[in-house]
Amino acid sequence: MFTKVDFWVGLAVGVVAGAVGYKVYSENKGNFNNLLQYTPQVETGDVSVVELMKQKERLEDLIAEKQAAVNA
Repeated sequence: MFTKVDFWVGLAVGVVAGAVGYKVYSENKGNFNNLLQYTPQVETGDVSVVELMKQKERLEDLIAEKQAAVNA
């Protein structure tokens, strides 16, 4: 196993990829951490019932179109 060239080439490629990945991560650590901890905040207090009903109807129409396309 250790005498095959493919093993050593794969090991070298893996080490280089790991080193490059670690360097990119360490340079952008804050960005990566913010991306991983992102939780979208949904503010339902600002949306009116009328707007929610319009969105509901639109989604129902889209669902119906998709189901019709699948059944066709």
